[in-house]
Amino acid sequence: MTPVEIIKGKSPIILAMPHTGTCVPETIFDSLNTRGHALEDTDWHIDKLYADLLPDATQVRAVFHRYVIDPNRDPSGQSLYPGQNTTGLCPIIDFDDNPLYRNGREPNKTEIEQRRLSFHAPYHAALGAEIARVKARHGLAILYDCHSIQSRKPFLFDGKLPNFNIGTNNGITCDNRLQQAVTDICRNADGYTHVVNGRFKGGWTTRHYGRPKIGVHAIQMELTQSSYMDETAPWAYRPDKADRLRPHLKDILQTLEQLATEMTS
Repeated sequence: MTPVEIIKGKSPIILAMPHTGTCVPETIFDSLNTRGHALEDTDWHIDKLYADLLPDATQVRAVFHRYVIDPNRDPSGQSLYPGQNTTGLCPIIDFDDNPLYRNGREPNKTEIEQRRLSFHAPYHAALGAEIARVKARHGLAILYDCHSIQSRKPFLFDGKLPNFNIGTNNGITCDNRLQQAVTDICRNADGYTHVVNGRFKGGWTTRHYGRPKIGVHAIQMELTQSSYMDETAPWAYRPDKADRLRPHLKDILQTLEQLATEMTS
């Protein structure tokens, strides 16, 4: 399995897609239980949702599933949200707190390290290389980390999430002009709700790469899956919903690209 797919673009915008992959090596798949086999916590259809919205954007997409190893978690295993329920580097539970593995088949430290070297590290090597390439070309790079989740997950958060969940680690990972522009678009999107640095403040990708002082800006966008698809199996893409959402996402990406030009002119 090639762990990562890369589309090189000429734009200052990089789309990262760490959770759309559904490939699981056979040996790992065999150790998962029925719940694990369902791959429920996939960011379903995110690549389709963003397709062609910004044709010149670079795209870095993990091919492997997050149950193999989560590329948006700290490789040290440290929690991104201390004191809150979450899933780990190699998840052993899903977003509903259900076990993913057959009894006694959870990965040990040696296997977790093997997965890190085989999947997590190559994904971030590719993403880091693209950030460096784009920054060298434009003088800055804007990493837009694409995510989605079911709108209700009581194990992770109370109530229902807003449609747009913007994460910048409380403003640390990008220039304020970028955060404000994205926020304004989401606020003005008729019929949609939004929050900035709410339950999702940006995962390891956003926090690790977002260094605005050196010209690398990072924003995580967590969308509710109800905004563009059915939230129950078989997780159908809903063109009627997606076609209404996509213009707002296109506006976000085009606005970020324009701001990148202004910030380097």
